[in-house]
Amino acid sequence: MPDEEHYRKLEWMYIHEAPINKYYKPEIKIAEGYAEVKIKSDTKYFHAANAVHGSVYFKMLDDAAFFAVNSLVDDVFVLTTSFNIYLLRPVVYGEIRAEGRVVSNSRKSFVAEAVLFNEKGKEIARGSGSFVKSNIPLDEHVGYLKERP
Repeated sequence: MPDEEHYRKLEWMYIHEAPINKYYKPEIKIAEGYAEVKIKSDTKYFHAANAVHGSVYFKMLDDAAFFAVNSLVDDVFVLTTSFNIYLLRPVVYGEIRAEGRVVSNSRKSFVAEAVLFNEKGKEIARGSGSFVKSNIPLDEHVGYLKERP
């Protein structure tokens, strides 16, 4: 069964090894079957109508659901095979927080759901996806380090 060390290694990998996160500068907290991702809203994420673009919503929902699933898998990287989102309201300022939870865990596939909240705790989007184990080992090649620097 995965443990705290596994969760911290996943958090390190997400923050320090995923090039896209140098742009978004998110925070992440992982526990068994659960992940929380936070990003501060910024005008660089806006579409022409001056609110956060839906691609940021998708990224946060997928990341939270993905890491909730990978918290249960400690040997390989998981992959998102499908993901559906519902955009409920716009965000223009403040912190955005996604909470992901595993809702189904079978031998070959997983289903996870995620909810996105604005700074006031109002739900702004939700999504669900399916995930499978890959053949990509969780090792130093993906930034899953035995010992963090």
